[in-house]
Amino acid sequence: MSTYQKSQDAIAALTPEQYRVTQQNGTERPGTGELLNNKQPGIYVDVVSGEPLFASSAKYESGCGWPSFTKPIEPAHVNEITDTTHGMLRTEVRSSNGDSHLGHVFNDGPPDKGGLRYCINSASLRFIPKNEMENQGYAAYIDQIEDIS
Repeated sequence: MSTYQKSQDAIAALTPEQYRVTQQNGTERPGTGELLNNKQPGIYVDVVSGEPLFASSAKYESGCGWPSFTKPIEPAHVNEITDTTHGMLRTEVRSSNGDSHLGHVFNDGPPDKGGLRYCINSASLRFIPKNEMENQGYAAYIDQIEDIS
């Protein structure tokens, strides 16, 4: 019933870096993502399916080199999967409908915000500014976006 779907057209429109990250479980180099320093109010959606993933109000500077969030805007749109690659035990984060690799979640986030750090690749996200959310079909999430001064 979801309107957020993975399509071959969406995959074909990805840049090589977006494809490598979302479809081949890649990781962008730390400090290089275009959304790392974005401080505008709005919503972050899956670059493949468009499903809402994170709100700007949950974004914070963790110092890890990737955009970091304390929680998903819509938990049902984020799957957490055990990842044992690279000799580590981590929790991978993937979009539910698009099945895009987003990044990983760690338990070293701000304690007062739940203690989680969703460490997400910019290449897996598309940012929609608050003033464009209604026109792009995300009006239901506007009340979750705080104006940032």
